[in-house]
Amino acid sequence: MKTINISELTIAIKGAGEMATGIACRLFQSNFKYIFMMEIENPMAVRRRVSFCEVIQERTVVVEGVKAKKVLQPNDFQTAWGMDQIPVIVDPDWKSVKLIKPHVVIDAIIAKKNLGTNLSEASLVIGLGPGFEAGKDVHMVIETNRGHNLGRVILKGCPEPNTGVPGNISGYTKERVLRAPCSGIFKTSLAIGTLVKKNDVIGYVDDKPVITQIDGVIRGQIRNNTRVKKQLKIGDIDPRGNIEYCTTISEKARAIGGSVLEAILREYNR
Repeated sequence: MKTINISELTIAIKGAGEMATGIACRLFQSNFKYIFMMEIENPMAVRRRVSFCEVIQERTVVVEGVKAKKVLQPNDFQTAWGMDQIPVIVDPDWKSVKLIKPHVVIDAIIAKKNLGTNLSEASLVIGLGPGFEAGKDVHMVIETNRGHNLGRVILKGCPEPNTGVPGNISGYTKERVLRAPCSGIFKTSLAIGTLVKKNDVIGYVDDKPVITQIDGVIRGQIRNNTRVKKQLKIGDIDPRGNIEYCTTISEKARAIGGSVLEAILREYNR
């Protein structure tokens, strides 16, 4: 039986993209204040307005009232926590986990495979989506595939395999995703939140246009002047056309965040 005051739990999150940010916000609002996030040096989030990895460029980012701050070393975590902020550190090798020894480690990279997360990293290790097996390389897995089982906490076995098909929004799946037509530099003059029509040119990769397939709003888009590879996901058109959705956590990220909260309480509130 493991009992510990919520205020004493230290939680490490690998990744600071959209899903990781949804988790961090859900936990922070549930009074888990000792959270830190680890990112690569040049993250390429599409849903940048709701991704704490943007602190790598912007220094501070606020999502639904929760503030994240870039820090340079683990010694800076305490300062950020003292200011009610979530520290985000460039730490692609997760050295902070070995140094801090958190109670919980959450792999929220969404790489569709395990990049090295293992059971020895913490008393509770949680993996998101395909690539993890509960009871083998993590203690619990959270189902990330949209549908009936989204957010299910898996205690033994694997989640559903990667379908390769984006989630259905208003009847659209692959059509709503913008991909690089070639390798090169992505350039655009349009911002996230811009309303677009089918066949609009939203930008270029070198001299090849990036063309929308549906009407909607640019809900997400990688940074201007970013080098990309052919077929990389570089944007997301939301057919619902609601600009507010560009700056708020999605229902999927919110559901997964709630499931991670459940997983932690299962372990530490028994």
